[in-house]
Amino acid sequence: MKNIVLFASGSGSNVENIIGYFKKYETKFNFFIFTNNPNAYVIERAKKMDVPCFIVSKNEIKESGFLNKIEEIKPDLIVLAGFLLMFPASIIEKYPNKVINIHPALLPKYGGKGMYGMHVHEAVVANKESETGITIHYVNEKYDEGAIIFQAKTSIDSHFSANDVANAIHKLEHEHFPKVIENLLNID
Repeated sequence: MKNIVLFASGSGSNVENIIGYFKKYETKFNFFIFTNNPNAYVIERAKKMDVPCFIVSKNEIKESGFLNKIEEIKPDLIVLAGFLLMFPASIIEKYPNKVINIHPALLPKYGGKGMYGMHVHEAVVANKESETGITIHYVNEKYDEGAIIFQAKTSIDSHFSANDVANAIHKLEHEHFPKVIENLLNID
């Protein structure tokens, strides 16, 4: 059995996609979802998929009791899939190279505090980039500065809006994120 902990702050489309991808392995996986947003749609997705989902406040995440809760799960991998808070250093230290994040741009471009979701896509369009993509990286104590694991690119037409870019990025995320997780877990 592999235990995968998923963190999300919003709709949870990547969370649902990841869990759906791993269903092909039947009973080899346990998933646990954490969100800091009591109104996040990921909670509804968790209910539909019958996956435990926990709502934790920004302050709770920083407390030692939260690290204990994660330790009880014994995660093989911790996946940030649209999680907007700074991740606790105590968990990163306890699980080196076991905490990963997906970012909707080709890091190091368009990374850092405040660069998430539509903010990134709007900046990419405003700067008339000809391409963008996704970056999956290890998490460290700074936003979007951990070692890069994987990147995928997509071209941007000059007429693209931020929504067009977002749609292209979501396709890349859904195609590649589960496969990268699968590779990191060394699944046959």
